[in-house]
Amino acid sequence: MSDIQRFQANPRMSGAVAHGDRVYLSGQVAIDAAGGTVTEQVAEILNRIDGLLADAGSDKSRMLSVNIYLTDVTTLPELNALWDKWLVAGCAPCRTTIETRLASPRYAVEIGVVAAR
Repeated sequence: MSDIQRFQANPRMSGAVAHGDRVYLSGQVAIDAAGGTVTEQVAEILNRIDGLLADAGSDKSRMLSVNIYLTDVTTLPELNALWDKWLVAGCAPCRTTIETRLASPRYAVEIGVVAAR
């Protein structure tokens, strides 16, 4: 298992797992901004993604696939406003956006990422 690295791990899950030339992030939610606006939650989540990718030896320009879960798809423009500013030009990953319930009603957004190292 020495070829597998785990980051921000606890007994239940890891924030990120690196294996070979890939980094897998668990779905990221806004811990500090939980219950806040979609804009506040997305800003925190994108910052968390930056940190986890950096810990694992990658960055947002190397994202391959992103899954975004929204509790209300009508908030997609708020998410996209921050996403478009955050994303590295020319490095858009494959992306799926789904409307669903999340683990807590205080979460409006969850974002999972797969990236290259």
